[in-house]
Amino acid sequence: MATTLIKNVRIVNEQNDQMGDVFIRDERIERIDRSINLAADHIVEGNGRLLIPGMIDDQVHFREPGLTHKASISSESRAAVAGGITGFMDMPNTLPNTLNLTLLEEKYQIAKQSSLANYSFFMGISRSNLEEALKVDNEWVCGITDDGLYFNQEGSILCNHPDFLDQLFQRCSTLVALHCENEPEIHRQLAHYSAIYGDNIPFELHPIIRSEQACYDATKTVVNIAKRHGNRLHVYHVSTEKETHLFEASVPLRNKRITAEACIHHLTFTDEEYATKGALIKWNPAVKTAKDRIGLIEALKENRLDIVATDHAPHTLEEKLQPYQKSMSGGPLVQHALPALLEWYHRGALSLTEIVAKTSHNVAELYRMVDRGYLREGYYADLVLIDLEKPWSDGNTDILYKCGWSPFEGKNFNSKICTTWVNGQMVYNEGEFNDSIKGKRLQFEKERL
Repeated sequence: MATTLIKNVRIVNEQNDQMGDVFIRDERIERIDRSINLAADHIVEGNGRLLIPGMIDDQVHFREPGLTHKASISSESRAAVAGGITGFMDMPNTLPNTLNLTLLEEKYQIAKQSSLANYSFFMGISRSNLEEALKVDNEWVCGITDDGLYFNQEGSILCNHPDFLDQLFQRCSTLVALHCENEPEIHRQLAHYSAIYGDNIPFELHPIIRSEQACYDATKTVVNIAKRHGNRLHVYHVSTEKETHLFEASVPLRNKRITAEACIHHLTFTDEEYATKGALIKWNPAVKTAKDRIGLIEALKENRLDIVATDHAPHTLEEKLQPYQKSMSGGPLVQHALPALLEWYHRGALSLTEIVAKTSHNVAELYRMVDRGYLREGYYADLVLIDLEKPWSDGNTDILYKCGWSPFEGKNFNSKICTTWVNGQMVYNEGEFNDSIKGKRLQFEKERL
């Protein structure tokens, strides 16, 4: 079995911040200590750089199968490991939509052959496939979700169908993750501004059309339904400060029935940037105000929001750079997510231990992952080495996304991802990849309620 010794690193893990060494045997961490002097096949000199557990991203759209002109599991997992993400959970709005177990397993087989990162896939849930969705195996499937499925011909996300959610929560024994926006309110606003501007609605109106109230009303409805049933609900991409107060802070994460997340774009951009970036920062839910952004940071610190994700959703520039009503919502994020989040550390707003908790520890706890999300002896060695003091600027030549663009182009970062290990194997190092390494299917506790 191959061994790796990582020397002289600043280890941030489980509220601790100290210098030490890490010894890896095959896929797992065998020893963590202040000084380790063991023979190893590979010795990595850390030179005081930061070593943390890899980010686990619970919301990506890697577009395979059916939409591989935008992205693929292979291309986006490469971008992910270069960004310090060692595991991901992918959404069901591929073509065809992942609404049955056969299609779900096909995605796992694609990832087994092509993903550099560890992986799991959500089963899609719509009003037409309840019986099929309830068959998922809790041990090997991260959960069920409607996210992204509003693009299909059914045309509606489940938060707008409370009677169906009642049925779902009555019967479901796994985690349900939902996109929450009030569609009737959005349609009302869209009709109003379409009458004024036609297809060419200014992008600055996106957070007015997909408003704070549309988000808050839908999230409140879903939270109240979940409370009635006591089921496990996870709310994706909370975008407003107002919504964060719907979630509890005092309950330990392991005991929470209802959890929620913030996403990188809502923590990075504000509505003031629509004037310059336009379609490139068009997401659903919309990027909101600077006040909302600060409110999300405070909610993370106070544990009203539990994790940070990306909602990585690439489109081609041709699909993005259209008039408002035709421009696709979403953008690529996995390569830049962790450096962008570390900017809040450099500003003094988030500590390193808070960032590690929200990107690794808490994701593992929320989803009840087996042996992931921590630097612990016996756990899988999913690790990221970071130079906290290596400024760089994102340029076109650095972009690894298949779509070939980034909303971060021209932005400056203070921290750079140096090396990423997945299951004990160095898969990325200073711009070089080991494409022979493949990730593993994520495993979860069988009983997660």
